[in-house]
Amino acid sequence: MTGPTQFLPDDAAELIAVPGENDDKYRRGVLGVVTGSAQYPGAAVLGVEAALRTGVGMVRYLGPARASDFVLQRRPEAVTESGRVQAWLLGSGMPVPGQGADRDAATRDRFHHALESGRPLVLDAGALDLAASSTAPTVITPHAGELARLMGVEADAVRADPLGSARRAAERFGVSVLLKGHTTHVVGATGEELVARTAPAWLATAGAGDALAGILGALVATHGDAVVDEPALLGRLAAAAAVIHGLAAQRASAGGPFTVLDLCRELGPTIAQLVSTRPPV
Repeated sequence: MTGPTQFLPDDAAELIAVPGENDDKYRRGVLGVVTGSAQYPGAAVLGVEAALRTGVGMVRYLGPARASDFVLQRRPEAVTESGRVQAWLLGSGMPVPGQGADRDAATRDRFHHALESGRPLVLDAGALDLAASSTAPTVITPHAGELARLMGVEADAVRADPLGSARRAAERFGVSVLLKGHTTHVVGATGEELVARTAPAWLATAGAGDALAGILGALVATHGDAVVDEPALLGRLAAAAAVIHGLAAQRASAGGPFTVLDLCRELGPTIAQLVSTRPPV
């Protein structure tokens, strides 16, 4: 069996949707976001920040009230009313059912609406359990401990065989899997195996996964219709998100420590650099 394919910046550049002069905010993609909690409102802020800086026409933030207040303070352009979306990001910074807090009724209703919409889903943290019931094109973004819990195995087993663990999860749930780590392993729903290695070690910091989920949500929203038609595209979009995340972290770090908001500020310049390297059409 051949090994996984390394996903490179040039590959990521091909998946960045550059708006044309006739595109409006809806044509550029609308991302619905249900993330954050009273305990972790910052996860919502970071995911929305990263999504907007990656490039979407609109973010609809539909999470808890406290998190919504923080999101609007940081990003007043976020919309907090229901409406059309091209993709959903669910679960970042939300409690895991059965791990000390139950899912409240409002969150259950929002998750149900997203699942019933048929639009592509990015499932993180407190929404990973939805992989078992999703029928829409879906990508999950666990770290090793979360994937172990989802699969009913020990975390050390996932760390010992990250690619195999991601492959087994993709096969079991019929989803694409982005397994976070210094080396990011991606397995598409159709079995494509990819790795991304652009992240500096300084990226091992709280909130980094929330930003990655926002980047991926934005990429999926800008390709929402294409993903519905070709769910296999989700694996490549996940790998592209990991590459962009890592490159922005490199720019923010410059060899030293940085914050996740520093990373978010570098997303625009990172994407501009990637787009500039694409061959002319």
